Amino acid sequence: MKTIGFIGTGVMGTGMIKQLLAKGNNVKVYTRTPSRAAAVIAAGAIYVETAQQLAQQVDVVFTMVGYPTDVEQLYLGREGILTAAKTGTIFVDMTTSSPSLAHELYVKAYPYVNMC
Repeated sequence: MKTIGFIGTGVMGTGMIKQLLAKGNNVKVYTRTPSRAAAVIAAGAIYVETAQQLAQQVDVVFTMVGYPTDVEQLYLGREGILTAAKTGTIFVDMTTSSPSLAHELYVKAYPYVNMC
C-alpha cells in the first residue's frame, strides 16, 4: 500500500484526509500550525515535523494551501518539497492557483517526480 502525504489541513483538506483514513490508507500530514492537524491525527493520521520530511516519506503528496505564493514557496523555496522527494513521487496540488505556476512546477520537477 502506498503512503499518502497531505500538506494543508484546512476545512477541505481535513475532510479529504478523513475519507482517505476511513478507506484504510496510511496518511502522513504536515501543516505550519500543528494544532490545526489535531482532528486528523485523532482519526489516525501521522504528523510529520516538516514538509520536506513528509515528501521524503510518502509516495503521493497532496497539497492544498492558501495562495499561489504559498504553493511556490512550498514546492520551490529554500526548503521546498521538490528537492526532498524521492524519484517517482507523485504530486497533486489542489490549491486555487494559476496555470502558469502549475506549468512552472511541472517543468522544474520533470523528470524526477510526477506532477498532476
